[in-house]
Amino acid sequence: MRQVLVEQPGLLSLIHDQGRPGQAALGLTTGGPMDPRAAQLANQLVGNENNASLIEVSFGGLELAAEADCQVAVTGATLPLSIDGAEKPLWTTLDLSAGQRLSLGYSETGCRSYVALGGGLAVNAEFGSTSTVVREGIGGLNGDRLQPGDCLPLNAATRQERYWLPPPLRPQYHHQVTVRVIPGYQQQLFPRVERRRFFASDYQVSDRCDRMGYRLEGPAIRCSRDGILSEGIAPGAIQVPADGQPIVLLNDRQTIGGYPKLGTALSLDCAVLGQLRPGDAVTFVPISEHAAHNALHLAHVYHANQRLERAPA
Repeated sequence: MRQVLVEQPGLLSLIHDQGRPGQAALGLTTGGPMDPRAAQLANQLVGNENNASLIEVSFGGLELAAEADCQVAVTGATLPLSIDGAEKPLWTTLDLSAGQRLSLGYSETGCRSYVALGGGLAVNAEFGSTSTVVREGIGGLNGDRLQPGDCLPLNAATRQERYWLPPPLRPQYHHQVTVRVIPGYQQQLFPRVERRRFFASDYQVSDRCDRMGYRLEGPAIRCSRDGILSEGIAPGAIQVPADGQPIVLLNDRQTIGGYPKLGTALSLDCAVLGQLRPGDAVTFVPISEHAAHNALHLAHVYHANQRLERAPA
């Protein structure tokens, strides 16, 4: 069997495909990679379909030992990458021979990296997806994060030419970002001065950020109500609990909630937010639904026309 062995899982490494949208009626959240574009590019670099299962690594520290020849690509956060101690480039198809070890250092900018292996991980899907949601105990290997000694089986794959994504085309990760927000109907629950304070203020990512949501620290936003009837939660919803500190709900969010919401962050910017580290800065700007649709269409066209190139020798 073609497989790789997890020698060190790092701080948090999870198996993901593109998630399980449409399962909220069952109480199951979406899951999937926090930075979907970086995950798709990792799969493309090794000739996989976009939905192939790969590894999302938060902050770094993953070490894998290959027990069969395979190809690998690492995208996402900027961090040191080596094979048997020799430094290797990110965003590039790499050959990994049986007996070799791939090691990730710890991220310098960005938070999450994606490790795709040729053929993809041969993991059984649950509710239509292999994505791991630890809180729900589903996906991945036994619904949990990767552990030392885990064996990851690989699907059959054909070795392909080596490709790379040239540096000018790679996503850029920063320590300060601006997130576009589509205001929702519940914005009327917040006095106008509070809404202005929210969009005029700088926030910092809290130490309590995770895949469920990014808790922010900054000027408190007051609402005219302490709570609302629980309702469905969309990805990117910005809820304001009693302490007034906003929380942007992300991939592993709960499916219903009863805190009032200012609006919803644009999905493109949720991916950018998910690459921030504790202490990084966030500001918000309001946009219309029309502007949000335009931004999504433009991103779709840009990505559709983005082409990998043969890697330099």
